[in-house]
Amino acid sequence: MEELDVEAVVTEIPAVSTGKHMGFAWGPGDILVYETLYKAKGASSSGSSLIHEVRKDEDIYSPILRKLFNESHHIFVGLQTVGEDVPSKNKKPQFVSISKNYRSVIRACMEELQQLAVLTKDAEAATRLGNQVSILLAIELIWNLCEVLFIDAAPAGSLLLHLLDWVRLHKADVDEKTREVLQSESPAEHHNYWDVVVSYVLQGRVEEARQMLVKQANLHPAARGMFKLMDKLLSKMPFYNPRSTQTLTEFDVIWRHWHEEVDRCLQDNSFSSNQHLEFICKILLGDEDSLLECKDLLGTWYHFLVTRLLFCHPTVKPTDLHYYAQSCMTMFLDSRSVSEPLDSILLASFEFDIHQVIKDCSIVLNNWWFVAHLTDLLDHCKLLQSHNLHFGSNLREFLLLEYASGLFTHHSLWQLAVDYFDHCPEFGRVYLELQIERVPLETERKALKVLRVCEERQMSEQVRSICKIMATRALRNNRLGSALSWSIRAKDAAFATLISERFLQDYSTRGTFSDLDLIDNLGPSMLLSNRLTFLGKYREFHRLYGQKHFSKAAKLLLSLMTAKIAPQSFWMTLLTDALPLLEQKEVIFSVDQTYELMFCLEELTFSQVAAAASEKKPRQEDDVEQTKVELLRLALARNLATAIVKEGTVDT
Repeated sequence: MEELDVEAVVTEIPAVSTGKHMGFAWGPGDILVYETLYKAKGASSSGSSLIHEVRKDEDIYSPILRKLFNESHHIFVGLQTVGEDVPSKNKKPQFVSISKNYRSVIRACMEELQQLAVLTKDAEAATRLGNQVSILLAIELIWNLCEVLFIDAAPAGSLLLHLLDWVRLHKADVDEKTREVLQSESPAEHHNYWDVVVSYVLQGRVEEARQMLVKQANLHPAARGMFKLMDKLLSKMPFYNPRSTQTLTEFDVIWRHWHEEVDRCLQDNSFSSNQHLEFICKILLGDEDSLLECKDLLGTWYHFLVTRLLFCHPTVKPTDLHYYAQSCMTMFLDSRSVSEPLDSILLASFEFDIHQVIKDCSIVLNNWWFVAHLTDLLDHCKLLQSHNLHFGSNLREFLLLEYASGLFTHHSLWQLAVDYFDHCPEFGRVYLELQIERVPLETERKALKVLRVCEERQMSEQVRSICKIMATRALRNNRLGSALSWSIRAKDAAFATLISERFLQDYSTRGTFSDLDLIDNLGPSMLLSNRLTFLGKYREFHRLYGQKHFSKAAKLLLSLMTAKIAPQSFWMTLLTDALPLLEQKEVIFSVDQTYELMFCLEELTFSQVAAAASEKKPRQEDDVEQTKVELLRLALARNLATAIVKEGTVDT
């Protein structure tokens, strides 16, 4: 793996023509850049009429990286549930496990991007994918080191073992070379053979190095004794075992005895006849010049650091680590005047400067995913409160808010952002209220998702706003049932009244109701407005009539008019609905009810005459209305006579 170069993805803002001024508008996740109409004196250029969109975070539009966001979201939510009542020492294994879960997600996405980069035929796309792989490699490298130094907080002895694992994981080219060597006809004579052996030694993989040396020993029987001696030195190389009862002091004594034995072999010229074995012997002694000769095999200054610690200071303490890191970086990068951003971040890690690591990563990396999740984990480990009790939590919240705000610009990832806002106690609610209003409601399904989020968090203002938007849209498309449903959900009495009026107009025109299921199941919702109450009750009248419960239907119809629930403009329709009941063989309306119907008819007739005086209506329309009135009067008179006879007979 070559030196990783972490660079932010910067989108270039288009240049403005001479004499023109640039205007811009901020969006939730981008900037719109355009040339203004302002024209300076002497400007002759007509300029460009294009509007440029500059996105600040392209990663959320990558299908593979969206997997990173989705998977890490589950880990984040799980981390928030780690019990506060559990002592920090007991929670350490959980935090280490969570950190490894984050890294496994990073590596899975990285491997998928690598496969895609190999398969793609588009050179530009391959370059873009390669850049994303490099950034993820760097992210995993930094995260892994932070896990070793901060989260796991490995002590002296164990620290070197963790650093060796760290280097081995991120320096995998030796395994590729090994496969190439072993697949050749004569592995011991392959041009990369000794590079493989030395690389294994540099990484402390002595067993693999011994296995490779056996092939060379078999090729040169005369030098078998020399190879056997090297094998003995490698096999006796001590490694600290944290699970054993051996103390660090005891290990240090054993290591020094081994070191002295290696030095004697070198002084005795035991390997003088084989320059490769002699070179390996010098590496085992930690000879700086020999180690620096392996620059190409080491690749990076931090690999050089770990190798130097392995052969010179295997019991290094965490507090001393930054001295060795600084000196190794200086020795290894002597030919380069300016270090890369990654070098500065790793050096800050070795110096245990957590805040500098977060700061540098925030500046260098192209999105907030890494710093937000790492900071959250470090805050749970109580590692950010060194200077100020509230600084760590504030930093964590700030980074989570920035990351979640970016997710809200995506058509589906906004749902993940909600959980991040939920776990920001100070400003999360405010951010969520502002961001939720910006989510485009393209479909009812999406609107329902947004609405559910708002309802679960008692965001009443946002609930009303969403419902009103959807109700207005449905009404514009003449979907009255949907519009009414949304207005009821918003508890918007005025809008419910308006839609109820539309339902009644629609009924007057067509003679039937649309969306009967909705109207039949209004329940307590019909009390939202008088007009909605009337709509529900009027539909109930039709249902009673259809079920031939004529007495109940008649009573309900009359109450709609006498209680002034029905709009007077609809009285004629109600009185017309009463005609079939008045014509029944059985008397439905009593004497008192008939008188009330007569009073309503006369009141309606009077108001119509008054209205006709101020507004001229077509003669044909007047004739129709007059005919209805005459028919109603006749029917009412007949019913009254029949009712009087019936009631009088019952009394006698």
